[in-house]
Amino acid sequence: MLEDRTTASPTAPTVPSATPATHATPAPTDATAPGSETPWPAAYPSGYAVVDVETTGLSRDDRIISAAVYRLDARGEVEDHWYTLVNPQRDPGPVWIHGLTSDKLAGAPLFADIAEEFATRLADRVLVAHNAVFDWSMIAREYARAERTAPVRQRLCTIALSKELGLPLPNHKLESLAAHFGVVQRHAHHALDDARVLAEAFRPSLRAAASDGVRLPLLECRPLTEWADGGARVGRQGGHSAGSGTASFSAYSAYQSGSWRPSRKRPACPFPNPGRWEDGKPLKQGMRVAFSGDTSVDRELLEDRAFEAGLHIATSVSRLTSLLVTNDPDSGTSKTTKARSFGTPVIDEAAFGQLLQDVAPADGAPRAAAVPPPGDPSASDG
Repeated sequence: MLEDRTTASPTAPTVPSATPATHATPAPTDATAPGSETPWPAAYPSGYAVVDVETTGLSRDDRIISAAVYRLDARGEVEDHWYTLVNPQRDPGPVWIHGLTSDKLAGAPLFADIAEEFATRLADRVLVAHNAVFDWSMIAREYARAERTAPVRQRLCTIALSKELGLPLPNHKLESLAAHFGVVQRHAHHALDDARVLAEAFRPSLRAAASDGVRLPLLECRPLTEWADGGARVGRQGGHSAGSGTASFSAYSAYQSGSWRPSRKRPACPFPNPGRWEDGKPLKQGMRVAFSGDTSVDRELLEDRAFEAGLHIATSVSRLTSLLVTNDPDSGTSKTTKARSFGTPVIDEAAFGQLLQDVAPADGAPRAAAVPPPGDPSASDG
């Protein structure tokens, strides 16, 4: 049972505004992982914010309607928790999923009203979420609308972590991760209960990673720094990795509809599309590859390596797409839905990394150079 350091964690309540948070001093740290003689990795973060948000939908213009945060210490022990409803100032979306009607949300605070308190929950911590790219992008957009910047520099996706640990899960749904660790869900799609469930599942995952010396799949978060009706601009953080120094928001890039990433200007792929990838065969130069969801290696790095190998980076899925790369094929995103309808092959990030090592040349082209697998120390960051 997951408990706050100072008070027991209540069953997920439905409240009209922010639940008063409990504050506690950090627990003393020791030199080894709990239940083991293995030293705790010094490179691991000093704290985590396990987050879940419920939203009016999945697009860039949708809004957060509830948010929950469990703050954990360096070893995954809960420090406190916080929950709030948020008035989205629009239709609440799929009420049959989250149960939050317009009447329930009418008296809730606006996001701008809870932005500061939310920020205190996130500051100086790694944001942990299930399919973290979604939660982070929704949070970043809300802060940009409020003309603020979310104090998040790194995120950790529990889907990516479960893959790093090789957990024998039937799929990457939260309920499957919860069942693996014997965590009972009480109220699915309630932000507070989903955050509790994830925190309970994350703690043993973190300890397993520490015991095995697994490098945590941390990704940089790039906050939106401007929002307008026509779009938003994204500021790159300074340095080569998250948390490496003071953020520097320069060289804005245009916001692309359906994505919070900065636009990438690559030359056109010089090779013709040879068609769909077939299982058991190598990738071939000119194949159109699309990506969906969070990845353990930064998405841009994956895309750059694919482009360098002679592949065409597709921003959407169509009948011409050769392959979709996703770590969560059951996520129900527009790309995964279209891939299923078109019969487009779908593989995960690890399998794609293996295929990238030996891409077949386009007809009449010289053999492509092998691309180091993502995460390989010999791979260039350029």
